[in-house]
Amino acid sequence: MINEIYDVIVVGGGHAGCEAAAAAANLGSKTMLVTMNMQTIGQMSCNPAMGGIAKGQIVREIDALGGYSGIIADKSAIQFKMLNLSKGPAMWSPRTQNDRMLFVEEWRLALEQTKNLDFFQDMVRNIIVEYGKVVGVRTAIGVEIRAKAVVLTNGTFLNGLIHIGEKQFGGGRMGEPKAFGITEQLVELGFEAGRMKTGTPVRVDGRSLDYSKMEEQKGDENPQKFSYLDTPKLKEQRSCYITYTNEKVHEILHEGFDRSPMFNGTIQSIGPRYCPSIEDKINRFAERNRHQLFVEPEGWKTVEIYVNGFSSSLPEDIQIKALHQIPGFEKAKVFRPGYAIEYDYFPPTQLKHTLETKLVENLFFAGQINGTTGYEEAAGQGLIAGINAHNKVHGRDEFTLSRDEAYIGVLIDDLITKGTEEPYRMFTSRAEYRLLLRQDNADIRLTEKSHNIGLASEERLRKVEEKIKKSGELEDFLKELSLKPGIINPILEENGSNPVDQAYRAAQILTRPNINLKKLSQIETIGNKAKEYTEEVQEQAEINIKYKGYIDKEKENVAKLRRMENIKIPVDFDFNKVPSLSSEALQKMNNIRPKSIAQASRISGVSPADINVLLIYLGK
Repeated sequence: MINEIYDVIVVGGGHAGCEAAAAAANLGSKTMLVTMNMQTIGQMSCNPAMGGIAKGQIVREIDALGGYSGIIADKSAIQFKMLNLSKGPAMWSPRTQNDRMLFVEEWRLALEQTKNLDFFQDMVRNIIVEYGKVVGVRTAIGVEIRAKAVVLTNGTFLNGLIHIGEKQFGGGRMGEPKAFGITEQLVELGFEAGRMKTGTPVRVDGRSLDYSKMEEQKGDENPQKFSYLDTPKLKEQRSCYITYTNEKVHEILHEGFDRSPMFNGTIQSIGPRYCPSIEDKINRFAERNRHQLFVEPEGWKTVEIYVNGFSSSLPEDIQIKALHQIPGFEKAKVFRPGYAIEYDYFPPTQLKHTLETKLVENLFFAGQINGTTGYEEAAGQGLIAGINAHNKVHGRDEFTLSRDEAYIGVLIDDLITKGTEEPYRMFTSRAEYRLLLRQDNADIRLTEKSHNIGLASEERLRKVEEKIKKSGELEDFLKELSLKPGIINPILEENGSNPVDQAYRAAQILTRPNINLKKLSQIETIGNKAKEYTEEVQEQAEINIKYKGYIDKEKENVAKLRRMENIKIPVDFDFNKVPSLSSEALQKMNNIRPKSIAQASRISGVSPADINVLLIYLGK
């Protein structure tokens, strides 16, 4: 039926699949996206939001690299918040609430307008492997599509099993069938597979809620956006609300524990540690008499509400009964109950840093198939897999990001070197160089790198170069401008900072904890100069000045890491010949095949003593 041989086939139309297909096609590969349902391309299966702590940094990195997630999030946003503004800039994390239906529409339109990209709707049952290399896929209706590389982004669909109380039924999402055949084939080929669990909350009719009993949560007064391009800024926003569970709610939920698949042994797999179900929360944190719930609208026009924090797999009657005891939910009408879903994944230690599998050449995995959770983590992997699938079939160099270059680099390195036995979620604490990996400088870190491989556009590169130039000008101005005590002391005293008795450079004053550029702009000379620059440029200059000492220290640590990365381990190196390696280190190194001493040092179970032994042996 389809005689054309594609460069890249992407299986799955979720966040990983969309980014993989867009990246490969935009780089020039003839690409085919095969998905079970064309109407759910880019579907937000769980919460209607993008970004958040560390996740917002990933979305900005995807955008800086030329991906679509930030653009789609901006076009479908109904609220924007910059989280953690009370902390340092390494912790600032952008987040949007999104219109779920508009998000899907924008993804579909963006992909349809992407050159080199074709679509086919069907379930993929098998990959076609010849002589250890993937050469295509076979669909449920028997259609064979040939390609030079295949990217699997199957999400929660591989042998997906949905749980609501004592009821179980196959599905990859509520109302959509599971996918089968691929897991069994991959296991036959020698892959190790496992099972994971995730869940989603109840959805309710917003017309049946009493918002007067809840706390309103408005968006930022001056909303920003994800994309570094000229996507539209929000002019109006929809509010979210906060309410809380109580002891009565907890008592009712307890009634259903004997019918809970989590507690009666039906579910054996591990769920996300940092996004537990409501029954898991009240079981693990029994000392708490209430838990926070976020009441999130699903879009501009729909009345559907997402109850963030009330994820559950309890019987539907228990969910509804407990829900009615929550302030504001006394008369809530339920659109659908929460549910848990179990699905197959493949431990990611079976991959290279390009996300190509070690067992089958030109086969790539991205997203939840690798044990991650979250739209952003999936999209970041999809982008890297799509780039490398293109590069592999065109004989180009691998494209990888190191831990000091991007959160995406941290994510993939963690997966490859440490693996995961529970759904992996990104946090700022996972990045040892997070002061360098801020949301404000993702374009400076990554756009040129992406432009060099042909993905990020000339427009993006010009914007970055202009930003670097302008922020440098403003930094130089503040470093040279001298402020006399009579001018600066009133501002210092007003903000609880010690007055000065001699002239200081503006940049020196800016390093004080209670002082920022906005406050210094009360001084006419600084205020007039600042107006010449965008808020983005002002923020960049201020951070570079204010945190220079910390940033320089972080760069020194990166230099040390790079020296370790430069000590390469040969591809065909025989770890069995290294005397005195611990048995665990030997097993892990043979399994993961680290490429450098730095990577070997990050493998769980490898001790400093093992690294020293390896260094001595390599030195010989």
